[in-house]
Amino acid sequence: MSSTLAKIAEIEAEMATAHHLGLLKARLVKLRRELITPKGGGGGGPGEGFDVAKTGDARIRFVGFPSVGKSTLLSNLAGVYSEVAAYEFATLTTVPGVIRCKGAKIQLLDLPGIIECAKDGKGTGHQVIAVNIIENELEVFGIRLNSKPVNIGFKKKDKGGINLTSELDAETVKSILAEYKIHNADVTLQLMTSLVVYIPCIYVLNKIDQISIDKLDIIYKVPHCVPISARHRWNFDDLLEKIWDYLKLVRIYTTPKGHGASYSRTTVEDFCMKIHKNLIKEFKYALLWGLSVKHNPQKVGKDHTWEDEDVIQIVKK
Repeated sequence: MSSTLAKIAEIEAEMATAHHLGLLKARLVKLRRELITPKGGGGGGPGEGFDVAKTGDARIRFVGFPSVGKSTLLSNLAGVYSEVAAYEFATLTTVPGVIRCKGAKIQLLDLPGIIECAKDGKGTGHQVIAVNIIENELEVFGIRLNSKPVNIGFKKKDKGGINLTSELDAETVKSILAEYKIHNADVTLQLMTSLVVYIPCIYVLNKIDQISIDKLDIIYKVPHCVPISARHRWNFDDLLEKIWDYLKLVRIYTTPKGHGASYSRTTVEDFCMKIHKNLIKEFKYALLWGLSVKHNPQKVGKDHTWEDEDVIQIVKK
């Protein structure tokens, strides 16, 4: 860890010329991510971390400061015990739980509390990563909350070098890609955002049982915010509804309606793949009833995008 921090400090000191700025930022992101998931030694894997096997139709992570009620929220939402205490860092590993929301199975992850300046490796263990302080800490690791990505294009290929369509300096872009051993690709971009992930986020403001009604009215006006009391289970219905909206899951029913549903986010092809990978190979067309079509039923192809609670019938070749 000390060598990684030394490299970060050295690169930050070199950030003097615009020509090397993009390359240095790419290296910084790589090194800072090593603070969270360091390389394992002797081929024994990626090392000890907080990862948990994904289950269900979607995954939600609880990110926040220590002692703000994340563990209490997980316990009261999912019925899973996560250690609760009056001192900081009661939760030192990721604690998973599962809830059902409108039939969908959603995995919840209670992460250890983050601290300010975690990007510099501070805290009780350098893997404890790293509402403005949290956003700033996450941004350093390439995580953007409730924002949209820059319109870019990237297609890796076997040969032909780097074909760039951009206002950026070609040598700078090639140097950044070389950091990730990418030497053949078609790239279209205005800003180098391939190392950035864009994630929807709900700001859960806990302990509303300790504030006045006037302050609660102000909190309700904050964008992306849901005020709750995890201890008393207040306003959990609003939180679950907001979770459903932000996940953008879609219920698609096989005919007849009421005999089970599958959950996905985009097209008929995604639905087929969720049922079985061979179904798309035998797919001819689908009959669809619902808001996504003009006629009921309407014949659609595998690229059709549906609306929530559409009814589908798959016709095979």
